[in-house]
Formats: sequence, structure tokens, C-alpha cells
Amino acid sequence: AAENGVDIEFVRKSKDSKEERIQQIIAKRGDHPGIVHIFSAMESCTAFKPWHDKQTHDTFFKWDSGRCLHYYVYFIDQEFGLCYLRIPTWAPFRLQFYFNGHNWLARELDKKGIGYEQVENAFVRIDDFEQAQKLADRFPVKRLHRLLDRCAQRFCPVISRFRSGVHWSIMQAEYAMDVVFQAPTRLTPIYEELVRTLSHAVKPNQVSMFLGKRLDPRYEGELGGQFSTRIEGHCIRHYMGNNGIKMYDKYGRILRIETFSNDISFFKHHRRVEHRDGTYSYQTASMRKTIYSLPELAKLMNACNRRYLEFLSAVDDPTNGIQ
Repeated sequence: AAENGVDIEFVRKSKDSKEERIQQIIAKRGDHPGIVHIFSAMESCTAFKPWHDKQTHDTFFKWDSGRCLHYYVYFIDQEFGLCYLRIPTWAPFRLQFYFNGHNWLARELDKKGIGYEQVENAFVRIDDFEQAQKLADRFPVKRLHRLLDRCAQRFCPVISRFRSGVHWSIMQAEYAMDVVFQAPTRLTPIYEELVRTLSHAVKPNQVSMFLGKRLDPRYEGELGGQFSTRIEGHCIRHYMGNNGIKMYDKYGRILRIETFSNDISFFKHHRRVEHRDGTYSYQTASMRKTIYSLPELAKLMNACNRRYLEFLSAVDDPTNGIQ
């Protein structure tokens, strides 16, 4: 904080207040690379506690949960744009990193000289959508890994004491597909009818189909849908356990279909599986949570979005009749 001339600001509210504050600061400082701001907050964390087993007479550390001071270091990276690293001040220092792929793609488009218009985390115009999609499909996981290691060493140097280093895994991921309309007058009448139809037309077996699953009668997790009205507009959400798909409009011009996952092992794909005896085989298995699963995860989530879009295309559009 001292090196970058910023004050550490203690916050008591939700992350929304952080995002608004960051945007205010960027509006003043500009979007050049460097530390933007640092927040501190008391939040829940994973921790250790000493434990003595009266039967075996062993004393050891045991997993526990608690509340400790966390730091949120917001910074703008030359390649990945606005990011933050959440740092707990108690061991085992489970770091949490966030970034938005749209910001990375915007920088790639700048390098290629492709014109675009970006509003927050959406592109309302790209001169070459096909080339932009090819760039997005080549997301550089290795460069992301190097950035994560640099951030961890700089902002939480105590981890250098861990011989095993840091294992970076995916905690939560979203993959969006945007259908861009030329004007709000084209999307609005279609969208209103879509969300109201889908709120009662989508059945549990279709939700599982969107996510590439067959609905097993023995499934005991939560499965359903939710229709909500926000300030920005209507949003419809279908979920199956910790994963799901949602649809909403942005700025009246973009129909966004977004698959989200809070546990990517829900998805299965064909990969190398290592066995306990040291052998390995190639078979269909649950996706590993490592960041190196991102390319395969993007393909599977893209397929989920396309299945949902195909379902939407079968809904009758009474726009002309209404007009």
C-alpha cells in the first residue's frame, strides 16, 4: 500500500460496495496497469486448531473454520485487466483470485487491431466476431498460471515457506454466450415473451439435458428454476445442484446465456486417469478442478449454452401479433 500510495480501506458490506468503489477509483486514476486499491474485511475462513486425541494421545492440527482479517488487493494487469487477490491472514492462507475473461479478450483485440465497443463485461460491437471467437478459444492457461504465482509471491510471501508451492484450482466459473442485437427494439419484445414462457415450460429433465446429463431417478440434489426481476431486467435461472444455466438481457441489446459451475467435477470428459498402483488409462471421468481444465471446461459449457439456445429457437415468437 505504501509503495503505491494507496490507503487500506476497511469495509463492512458485501462485495457490491467494493465493485462500485473500485469503478470510482479507476474513473479518477485511469485504467493503466498497477495497484488500484486495497480493502480489508473480517470474513469467514478455513483455519487450523490444535487438537489432542485422548485415546491415541496424539497432538496435531485439525481443520476448523473461523473469521479472520482478509485483504483484497485490486490491480490492473497488462494482459488480464482488472483482477483481485483475496488473502486471509490465518494459515493455511487459502488465496482466491478473480478475473473476467472479457477484459483479457479486449486486450487481445487491441493487439490484433480489431475494433470493438465494450460496456462493462460485454461487447456490444466487434468488427470481426469470428476472429474474436478464435482468440477466446485460445485462452492462455500457462500465462495465467505464471500471473497467479507472481501475485502469490508478491502479495502473500509467507507461502514461499510451503515446499509444495500453491495448487491453483477452479472454485467458480462462468461461460457466457452473447447474442447481440442491433437495437433494443429488436430484442425487448422477444425477450419478454421468452422469459415468461421458459419460467413454466422448462422441466427438470430438460435442465439436466441442457447440462449434458441424464436425469437419474436416484438424484437427490436440488433441481429447479428461478425467475427474478432485477433493476436491469428479468433473469431466469435453472440449476442442478451447484451448477446451472441462466439467461438475462444486458443493456437491452444483448441476450446472454451463461452456464455457471461451483463444482466443475460435475462435468465429465474423456481424459487420462491415474490409478493408485501407478498405472493410467484413458476413460470418461469427472473433470479435475485444476486451472488446466479451463480449455475443456469452456468446450463443455459452450455446448450447454448451445443446447439452451437451440431450445429457445423452438419457442413461438408472437411479436408480430402483439405489435
